[in-house]
Amino acid sequence: MKSNKAVYATAFAAAVSATAMVSATTASAQEAVKCYGVSMAGKNDCAAGAGTTCAGTSKVDYQGNAWTLVKEGTCETAEPVLADGTKVMLPEGKMGGLMALERDLPQG
Repeated sequence: MKSNKAVYATAFAAAVSATAMVSATTASAQEAVKCYGVSMAGKNDCAAGAGTTCAGTSKVDYQGNAWTLVKEGTCETAEPVLADGTKVMLPEGKMGGLMALERDLPQG
């Protein structure tokens, strides 16, 4: 009887632990948003306009049609915070956007 209780207790602990891990991962993913115009050339997460394929394909710094994941609420500021916690200091007068921007696009 005692061994059955130990098995059930272990199974319950494992289930609780797995549920907590899934909840933490989901919360982290929900806190990140796509922010356009904040990444350095070749450092974007995706969407870099015509002629590009996706991640790492932006051609110029702060390319307006390339996005990077940032923490929610920080995109449309001069100091967005990347999803990994890195703080970005944009040049004076620049801010990120939640939609593609018509600035700093590659020539050609």
